[in-house]
Amino acid sequence: MSNPSKEPLTGQALLEKVKELGNLPKEEKARQCGYYTVTKNNVERVNMMKFLNALIDAEGIQLDSKQPSNGRGGRSASYRISVQSNGNLLIGAAYTKQMGLQPGDEFEISLGRKHIHLKQVGAEDEE
Repeated sequence: MSNPSKEPLTGQALLEKVKELGNLPKEEKARQCGYYTVTKNNVERVNMMKFLNALIDAEGIQLDSKQPSNGRGGRSASYRISVQSNGNLLIGAAYTKQMGLQPGDEFEISLGRKHIHLKQVGAEDEE
């Protein structure tokens, strides 16, 4: 057992250990970082979900929205829309709020064979 304290590694210690383990399979990295349990039949079970969540936390990545609610439910962005019966595509407020867009902001539209690309007028390329 690589982690005798039985407490799974977190934060910077987790990141350093994963880098140290190099090209090992992710399941072995998780095990060596303490993300496993031993069943009553003495079988080791690696907990990949806890391991991956700990890595995400250690990297400081925010997956859950921390934006304050405005009291109105509203919809969250699903990143999927459908053509309406009148042929329009509606991009809802969830997307415009997330981008910090204001009334009057303009976009250039470019059409491809299977895509529509919107580029904010005057915005720097972030790609």
